[in-house]
Amino acid sequence: MRSLRVGAAQLGPIARHAGRGEVVDRLVALMRRGSDAGCQLVVFPELALTTFFPRWYLDDDPKELDSYYETEMPGPATQRLFDEARVLGVGFYLGYAELTPEGNRYNSSILVERDGSIVGRYRKVHLPGHEEHEPDRPFQHLERRYFEEGPDGFGVWNAFDGIVGMALCNDRRWPETYRVMALQGVEMVMIGYNTPLHYTPDPSQNPLQSFHNRLVMQAGAYQNGTWVVGVAKGGIEEGVESLAQSMIIAPSGQVVAEAVTIGDELVVAECDLDWCKHYKETLFNFDRYRRPEMYNLIAQPKAEG
Repeated sequence: MRSLRVGAAQLGPIARHAGRGEVVDRLVALMRRGSDAGCQLVVFPELALTTFFPRWYLDDDPKELDSYYETEMPGPATQRLFDEARVLGVGFYLGYAELTPEGNRYNSSILVERDGSIVGRYRKVHLPGHEEHEPDRPFQHLERRYFEEGPDGFGVWNAFDGIVGMALCNDRRWPETYRVMALQGVEMVMIGYNTPLHYTPDPSQNPLQSFHNRLVMQAGAYQNGTWVVGVAKGGIEEGVESLAQSMIIAPSGQVVAEAVTIGDELVVAECDLDWCKHYKETLFNFDRYRRPEMYNLIAQPKAEG
């Protein structure tokens, strides 16, 4: 049994003008709670250092827009999180907005080992939302304006005595996300998300947000024989109500731990990474049962226009 004790560190709302120090205080508090609970890994949400700023059209205030991005990781405000990880012996996954030295902007996450070293970085592949200002919306979803699509795909890393991968928010809705990592032997997928309960393009989906959240992550876990740790920033943030429902899902597709609040909360589960073999070596034995020659259409380029 390869046991990894994991904490899903859900966050409540972050105010628009909250300082990094204030937010890092909350992250450190959750990490310490994770340490007290015996966690070796704590998973934070998408854009965990700031409010969800794509809900505003900020072209008239580029200084505010730039303030939401990290130009280095760790940086002056986040170094304390890395130091705390090293002292406690607790690794973490963290979602944040990245501004590279070359000027690229990505919705990113990093994975940090128990010694405070960065294991890997992921840049969000499936960007939702829209590019142009749509003032008739109750709030914007301008991810496609403020971020570039991640160029690196879905990698996996040998860390925490297993094979682990990362994704962000909308990625969890796409089956290819899990399958590409599963083809590389992934045993745990970490996914931070910010999901508003109101979906402007089709409000009929609003009452299904909770159901869809469960559906995609449980299916991704089961169909690929992997643990999935989904972690939200929930509650009412700057007037926008967002889904909480952070959860840890076993390779069987069963939810083994779930948040019960919409605020800062730590949900803990003991994850046996060897449980993945029950599915990877039987029903979902890819080498034995997959028919990739039948799936060519999936990998065709997008149609022009």
